[in-house]
Amino acid sequence: MSTKILQLIKNNNFTLLNYKKVTNNFTHKGIPVKVQQLLALIALLILSPLLLLVAMLIRLESSGCSLFTQTRIGENGRHFKMYKFRSMYIKTDPRYEEQDPATSAREGVCKKYLNDTRVTKTGQFIRKYSIDEIPQLFNIIRGDMCLVGPRPALPIETYEYNHDVQMRLYTKPGLTGLWQVSGRADTNFEQQLQLDKVYILHQSFLMDCKIIALTIPAVISARGAY
Repeated sequence: MSTKILQLIKNNNFTLLNYKKVTNNFTHKGIPVKVQQLLALIALLILSPLLLLVAMLIRLESSGCSLFTQTRIGENGRHFKMYKFRSMYIKTDPRYEEQDPATSAREGVCKKYLNDTRVTKTGQFIRKYSIDEIPQLFNIIRGDMCLVGPRPALPIETYEYNHDVQMRLYTKPGLTGLWQVSGRADTNFEQQLQLDKVYILHQSFLMDCKIIALTIPAVISARGAY
């Protein structure tokens, strides 16, 4: 993680009193949502051959639907269904093997395993290069998400939030964000929350453009992806 980002985290002493004062100021201040929806639609049209190929490879390797949905927390605490390509064997597959939470490479409620035996070979590839996230362009078109913003949290994750990061629940979540270009899975849960906080307090059109530009080399390098 860069020194500049760490300094931003350190300098943002956001108290509960301040939070109450600015709760109504968490409206989107980045690239206009309508522009992002148009860009997402164009990207889907361009990437449609790749999406069909990935869907086919997933089905050829393992049984089950190529896509799966997961309930996430959106803007103002609204629940929505987030789309992803399936990267794991389904639970009824004989190759599915439950993981021991004690072996997680990440602390907190959101577990990550360096050698997750539930992940298929196709799943390993699409996770490494974030191809599994592309179906969330549908969520952007629907208005559930933006291109840039805090990652949409699992409901169970929000139970870990303190007052310092409650602002995250008032903001439209994104496909990419500040912590995704600052180490991805190499950042821990608390660092991710703090980086999302920095983004929310400093978001702008220019900042969104910079994060989108930094996302491309972050995905290609696959650093912190597993």
